[in-house]
Amino acid sequence: MRIAYRPWLAASIAASLAYFVLRGGVLPADGETLLKGAGVGCLAIYCARMARDADGWLLAGVMALGAAADMILERDLRWGGAVFALAHVCAIVLYLRNPRQSRSASQVLAAAALLLGTPLVAALLTMPQPGWHLAAIYSLFVGAMAASAWVSRFPRYRVGIGAVLFVISDLLIFAREGQRLPDVVTWWLIWPLYYAGQFLIAIGVAGTLNRSRG
Repeated sequence: MRIAYRPWLAASIAASLAYFVLRGGVLPADGETLLKGAGVGCLAIYCARMARDADGWLLAGVMALGAAADMILERDLRWGGAVFALAHVCAIVLYLRNPRQSRSASQVLAAAALLLGTPLVAALLTMPQPGWHLAAIYSLFVGAMAASAWVSRFPRYRVGIGAVLFVISDLLIFAREGQRLPDVVTWWLIWPLYYAGQFLIAIGVAGTLNRSRG
């Protein structure tokens, strides 16, 4: 992690915390939306500053699309989900370009559970609400992202766990939409889990790529 780029991480954390504290009507709607996007948006800038090859720019693209999706979700859930799905496709490409050389049976089983279990749980949480099938389809992208992250060469205690936190955050959204959990619970959990996941992915992948370049 290059010291010159760390202020972008600090700015990202500050924006994320500010959004978490001020959301819910304290700020004008447009200001709240911009503040929401700034959390992962600053991570995108950090990753772009760190990028030196195609993988680095893929990571920056993943974060930039995530920031855009965060803001679009405030206006349209389906379009925001579509942009997030595109971000997941970019992340899957990144992880598949960086496979782990040796994988244990338990690691492969964990990846399979993420791939198949994520859309299954999403479907169970949202049925029979309208659009539950869209939640399941979208969650297939999320599960594939997390599965490919788990078997990539990037550190599991950062990137792998970050991807799993992303999965949990999305499943909590579906639990809220499917009326399986009350808003008072999901309000406190979704954003911290999501942002922590994105932060761990950003620093985990960027740090590994930087070390690989020597």
